[in-house]
Amino acid sequence: MSSGFADPLDPFELDSTLSDEHKLVRDSVRRFVAAEIEPQAGSWFRDEVFPAALIHPVARQGLFGITIDGYGCAGLDKLAYGLACRELERGDSAFRSLVSVQSSLVMGAIYEFGTEEQKAHYLPKLAAGELIGCFGLTEAQGGSDPSNLKTRASRQNGGWTLSGAKHWITNGGIADLAVVWARTNRGIAGFLVERGAPGFEQRTIKGKLSLRASDTGELYLNNVVVDDTRRLACGEGLGPALRCLDEARFGICWGAIGAAQSCLEETLMYVADRQLFGSPLARKQIVQQRLADGARLLVTAQCAARQLTDLKLAGCASPAQVSLTKWNNVRAALDIARMCRDLLGAAGISSEHRTMRHMLNLESVVTYEGTESIHTLVVGRALTGESAF
Repeated sequence: MSSGFADPLDPFELDSTLSDEHKLVRDSVRRFVAAEIEPQAGSWFRDEVFPAALIHPVARQGLFGITIDGYGCAGLDKLAYGLACRELERGDSAFRSLVSVQSSLVMGAIYEFGTEEQKAHYLPKLAAGELIGCFGLTEAQGGSDPSNLKTRASRQNGGWTLSGAKHWITNGGIADLAVVWARTNRGIAGFLVERGAPGFEQRTIKGKLSLRASDTGELYLNNVVVDDTRRLACGEGLGPALRCLDEARFGICWGAIGAAQSCLEETLMYVADRQLFGSPLARKQIVQQRLADGARLLVTAQCAARQLTDLKLAGCASPAQVSLTKWNNVRAALDIARMCRDLLGAAGISSEHRTMRHMLNLESVVTYEGTESIHTLVVGRALTGESAF
């Protein structure tokens, strides 16, 4: 019996249980990330550059709308999507964010709540990367309280007039299409707003210290006219928007694992080579203890993601289960990244290494799509039956 793990980044050998189709997805995305993302991810992060030239190569991998049937999409299952997110985030969180927003929040919203005309018009272009989308829900005064939404949609001449502002919107500065959530006189509804519409302004936010290779923007709507053919057919209420967010959180549950694996991989190589007090760092007890703790956190996150996926495939995953997994997995990944950064010593703060880049990115991932505080309240409500919101 071997005394070691066959794969230190997969201690329970969960990937050995994947089907050939799922292994093909994993391997093809991993090769793409190794060839197209990892070599330049550090410079994109340093220079705060979103590499728009990679949009079409990502699309050719079939990653946009990967779980959607038809409309030029791959039609694969949730496990394939999770594996793709994991491999993308091993490269950089920015690219998993790009795919999560495009697939779950934009294409998912149109596929689940759009008319057939909207699906036929937009989904093939989004799948091919001809259009990039964003999800306009978050507002400056709202944040974790999306019900406090101020953007208004007023009825006018058989259409709608939208006025308001959205902040911290992934893809917001580059998007060709925005799914905008606005308050009508009956509730909250979704609208499709195209780049260049009169009164619609998009700005990219600069000066971020995290997710620097991701485009994050602001959307301003000044009496933007949208006709009825650009309203999602989902009635009024926050439910549809929150359902889309649950799908994006599912991708985050897997993506965070990829970031953690990348950090552990780099650190295991470093401590094997680094000599201190006459022997490799890897031989020191405190180093082994900390790496072992990282493996514990990693395998717990991996098992949680697989079980959540099984629940998703069975159609019975609850929002509380998604919240618990997102909270657990991103916190685990962030703790692993911080531990690895420390074990790398001074090298850990160098842009020549990837761990601190992952650590800084995870500081955003742990906040967006629901902060830890909000997810604890969701889980607490599921445990007690009492709402503390």
